[in-house]
Amino acid sequence: MDRLDAMSVIVTVAEAGSLSAASRQLRMPVTTVSRKIADLESHLKVRLLNRSTRKLALTDAGRNYVETAKRILDQVEEVERATTGEYTTPKGKLTITAPVSLGRMHIVPMVVEFRRAFPEIDVRLILSDGVLNHLDNDIDIAVRIGNLSDSSLVATRIGVARRVVCGSPAYFAEKGRPKRPEDLSRHDCITFENMASPTAWGFMVGKKEKSIRLHSWLSVTSAEAAIDAAIAGGGLTRMLSYKMDGARRAGLLELALEPFELSPWPIHIIYPGQGLLPLKVRTFLNWATPRLKAALVHG
Repeated sequence: MDRLDAMSVIVTVAEAGSLSAASRQLRMPVTTVSRKIADLESHLKVRLLNRSTRKLALTDAGRNYVETAKRILDQVEEVERATTGEYTTPKGKLTITAPVSLGRMHIVPMVVEFRRAFPEIDVRLILSDGVLNHLDNDIDIAVRIGNLSDSSLVATRIGVARRVVCGSPAYFAEKGRPKRPEDLSRHDCITFENMASPTAWGFMVGKKEKSIRLHSWLSVTSAEAAIDAAIAGGGLTRMLSYKMDGARRAGLLELALEPFELSPWPIHIIYPGQGLLPLKVRTFLNWATPRLKAALVHG
């Protein structure tokens, strides 16, 4: 059995979603594709695919095998390109995921600029505030906010996200600026539900985190809505710093209670750490990491 050929077949089947679609891509009969998969499963002594009349799905062992096989095939391609002198031209499909607001503000314009420099790399950008599985979504690179738990990935810290309280200059002129977290009980508050509770926000008081009771007259489900309401003078809102930074720089929002902010959340750029990285991944990391650090390091 040709192991590299078998790896290529199982990866194509996984990406195509069916044996028939894979057979068309590989230009070989469906029976040959099925036999190669069966031979691989027999060699490994484990089932890689669950087959039914309606769909085909990878088993847990199959997902792990396909993830590793992709990396090995990428490495083989890298070696071949280096040998033939094509090593300096990164190409292929690159899948990146990032939080929605951070992605729109920083990653989207960066990807457009990146494409001008490396036109042979196609990018799939998944913007989601949830943590996506790298294998299930074929993710090459992720940008994540918060503490990390997956030790199988390599993480480079590129900045921080502060949890800030802000309001419009007009609101502060009318209602005053809170000097201590307890002052929030006398202020109009606007809560972004994914960020904080509408009845209590946490602050560092002394050396301890303290929950401060407050009343949010407006609770919204998007950061943009909370920022718009604060800009309109509706009250104080709490937000990750990068989300309101544009409004702050434009003079539309100002910060309050900065000495009482909770510890900032780290922002990392993350990628698989096993083996030689594909050239397309290394190229984006080398290109984007210093730019993201410059944009995000101060929170």
